[in-house]
Order: sequence, then C-alpha cells, then structure tokens
Amino acid sequence: MLKIAILTGSTRPKRVNIQVAKWVLEEARKRDDAEYTLIDIKDINLPLLDEDLPAGYGQYNQPHTRAWADIIRPFDGYVLVTPEYNRSTSAALKNALDYLYAEWNNKAVGFVGYGSAQGVRAVQHLRQIVGELQMADVREAVQLSVFTDFTDNGSIFKPAPMHLESLGTMLTQLNRWTSALKSLRG
Repeated sequence: MLKIAILTGSTRPKRVNIQVAKWVLEEARKRDDAEYTLIDIKDINLPLLDEDLPAGYGQYNQPHTRAWADIIRPFDGYVLVTPEYNRSTSAALKNALDYLYAEWNNKAVGFVGYGSAQGVRAVQHLRQIVGELQMADVREAVQLSVFTDFTDNGSIFKPAPMHLESLGTMLTQLNRWTSALKSLRG
C-alpha cells in the first residue's frame, strides 16, 4: 500500500490551512489506493533552517532535523497544502522542505493551494522548489479561492463541490506517479 503524507503549509495562529488539510485527508481516505496521513508542520516546530551543511550532504546535526527526516522518510508521496502569501508559498512550508533532501528524492507530490488568486502562484513556486528536490509534481492541482471557498472573513473553509473532481484527479495522478517512482528508490 502506498503511503501518502498530507502536509500543512502554515503555522500561523488561527490558520485555515489545517481545515483545508483535514478536508483533503477526509476525502482521500474515502479512496482505497493509498494510506493517507496528515502531518501538521506546526506540531513539528522547526526553527528557521539551522543546519551547518546544506541538506544535500545528508549530515544532519540537529535533533529536530533528524526527527523531521524520520517522519518524512517512510512516505512514498506527498500532498502539500499551501496558502499564498505575497505571491508565493509560506516561509514555514519552504523551511520544512529545505531542511531535507534525500528524503524527498524520487517521490511524487501534488498540491492544494488557496488564496486571492486561488493559490496558483504559491503552487508555481513550489513546483520549482520540489523539482530541485528531485520530486515529480503532478499536473492537476486543487485551486481554492478565499472569496468563494471560505466564509466568515476567510476563517471557515467551505469548499465548492466542484473541487472534489480536481482533488480526485490530483490524487489519482499522484498515486500513479508515486507507484511508478517506487522502483527508482529500490
């Protein structure tokens, strides 16, 4: 069984990111093609990158980095749930990605983005980042608008039903690529 992690992309107080990630998890668990797990990067509590060497060396000195690597390593693929802050992803998600290297390699990744421009620009930046981490990003992404998919001044997530189709397509693509990439990892 494939193991897919759904990663939150925000650590802000009163964030809606966790609502979006839980929606992805709830919908994903209705499928029988993978085992889905939610990882909340707020719980991981990584400081701003503080390793002596770049992650590509694989020499992690900090206990929190080794613990983060142990969490990420067992998964075959990932869904990144990202807000769009200032035309990009969040610093917290970028930081979490930057801490590791080999743990991400040859794994597939899908995206769920949200923001005033439906998270498109955040997802585009993430595509560049994950490419450098040797991850294969799938084409379909879920794009949520803060104007139509959130209520109560953006504090309550209420996705339009049409997003279920794009979520399903993204997860199908993700799991196909995840399965194909397993052979690269031995």
